[in-house]
Amino acid sequence: MAACGRVQLLLLLLLLSLCLLTVQALKPLPGFGNVHLPAAAMHQQFRAALPNPGNNAAAAAASSGSRRPTGWKLAEEQACRDDVTRLCPKHSWTNNLSVLECLQDKKEDTEIAADCNHLLWNYKLNLTTDPKFESVALEVCTSTMLELKECADEERGKGYLMSCLVDHRANITERQCHQYITKMTSIIFSDYRLICGFMDKCREDINTLQCGSIAVGEKDLHSQGEVIACLERALVREAEQKDKAHQIKDECKKAIMRVAELSADDFHLDRYLYFSCRDDRERFCEHTQVGEGRVYKCLFNHKFEEAMSEKCRNALTTRQKLIAQDYKVSYSLAKACKADLRKYHCNPDTSMPRAREARLSFLLLCLESAVHRGRTVTGDCQGEMLDYRRMLMEDFSLSPEIVLHCRGEIEAHCSGLHRKGRTLHCLMRVTRGDKGTVDNLCQTALQTLIQSADPGADYRIDRALNEACESVIQTACKHIRSGDPMILSCLMEHLYTEKMVQDCEHSLLELQYFISRDWKLDPILYRKCQNDASRLCYTPGWNESSELMPPGAVFSCLYRHAYRTEEQGRRLTRDCKVEVQRILHQRALDVKLDPELQKRCMTDLGKWCSEKTDTGQELECLQDHLEELVSNCRDVVGNLTELESEVYLTFKILIIKYLV
Repeated sequence: MAACGRVQLLLLLLLLSLCLLTVQALKPLPGFGNVHLPAAAMHQQFRAALPNPGNNAAAAAASSGSRRPTGWKLAEEQACRDDVTRLCPKHSWTNNLSVLECLQDKKEDTEIAADCNHLLWNYKLNLTTDPKFESVALEVCTSTMLELKECADEERGKGYLMSCLVDHRANITERQCHQYITKMTSIIFSDYRLICGFMDKCREDINTLQCGSIAVGEKDLHSQGEVIACLERALVREAEQKDKAHQIKDECKKAIMRVAELSADDFHLDRYLYFSCRDDRERFCEHTQVGEGRVYKCLFNHKFEEAMSEKCRNALTTRQKLIAQDYKVSYSLAKACKADLRKYHCNPDTSMPRAREARLSFLLLCLESAVHRGRTVTGDCQGEMLDYRRMLMEDFSLSPEIVLHCRGEIEAHCSGLHRKGRTLHCLMRVTRGDKGTVDNLCQTALQTLIQSADPGADYRIDRALNEACESVIQTACKHIRSGDPMILSCLMEHLYTEKMVQDCEHSLLELQYFISRDWKLDPILYRKCQNDASRLCYTPGWNESSELMPPGAVFSCLYRHAYRTEEQGRRLTRDCKVEVQRILHQRALDVKLDPELQKRCMTDLGKWCSEKTDTGQELECLQDHLEELVSNCRDVVGNLTELESEVYLTFKILIIKYLV
């Protein structure tokens, strides 16, 4: 069955029964309007829900059931009476659901009696395995069943109907049905063993990874989330270490990701994160409304605060890494961008949760492509994209490719620089050649991450750059609107002026090194030249890549066409030519910003210009030794020299246009 195969949940049966067991016969379910149940059915379901009579507490419950016409009360059971009295408010004692919610949400250091834990577990387990409750769900969700044909067609008697309702809970408008599902979800996620098919799919991996196959009575309710958290960390390790890590079975991977998706709207449902971040939530997000992923977002925004506990920070990082593998693990992102993803065909295969189309980087690249082509993406979606692009730039560990391929560079040059994008900028600095050499796979991983985050479109995405250049922006670029892509161009124009500060200079050059190797990352150049590049340079789409095109090849093609005469053939449009001239002027300040020049002239730079390190001196030095350069270097320097005069003549026009 498809729903169960996607790790849907059986346990919605529980809510019906819990409410059912707290009321008098023929009276409405508490808080669910005028839904009536036959007394005989209620009594039969109550007896089926009780634990095995072999247990003392269970036997007491069973023996008392027939003598209590007003309904069985969990709070009255001897096994749990003391815990309920001590831990739960008095007004909740008559409602089994409220008692369950109270007991399972207590802090880890709160001791709940073993007999009470055992009673709660058996009570829930027996409810989930009794098919009689499915008929009650049909009564409560009558209108919903007419709207959700997929759920109405599910096979009866196996729990698939309830699983389907859980999966579609965000789309259910029927009040009674929606309340069932909303109230029930936290109890569903309190124990991984109650999730449909989860144990069958992941039992082998749980044992191999020693995540802990918990038997009844061994651990308390709060430990249940640790099993899924352990599997999530193993899934992350597999992505970061490839063949060196344990390979989780595909069906278990899908189960893990499905559970993460289903808990995306309410952080209470991620039991391990909930208990890890409980105090931090009260500290940073006390007034944040629960639901729709808002608490997750608030905690993500405070992740690097000094007051954030390390345990919570680690749990948040694991959650973010799962989002990087499957964007649907972020409720707010998936909801805000759902229509845009469909509109621009960004997720054609929704049946595979871990397919390429589900990766956060693919989603960002696809939607950024639409934005850069001038298409309309909703404001809410762009806001979510901005948050997650900033998240990627802040924490390199959210990219499994960087963790996998840049491990050596990080350990050798960037230890202790993890937070707020510092490690990422350290890797950029190493890649520029300022501190050593970088493996090609590491450089490719960096380039891919920067393309996904697209900081050239909004400098604020790069927190390290934003903080380093704040004073320069406030003085030299204060006339440009905050977030405008021309901020980076303005900073480049002031690169070696008295207004520039050293930290800003370093961060700016580190980022520009990568922008110069992918012309699409300069949003103004891309907007003005995309038609010319498609017409003259045979470029792939914005969110595509070509292994056959070397870094900087498209820009080289553009400036070769910028100065052609009419007799020589096709030329650039005027707007594109102006942007090419702007880039040429900026790149003349540092030869490392011209990929072709740096590649062809590396030997000659070391031979003739090793002491020429001031602004523009390297290029001037190469021009002075033009006849002595190797042929490949001489050709590119000669071309730049020919273009320099025209670039100089138009530079004043550019200054007036952009910076005045």
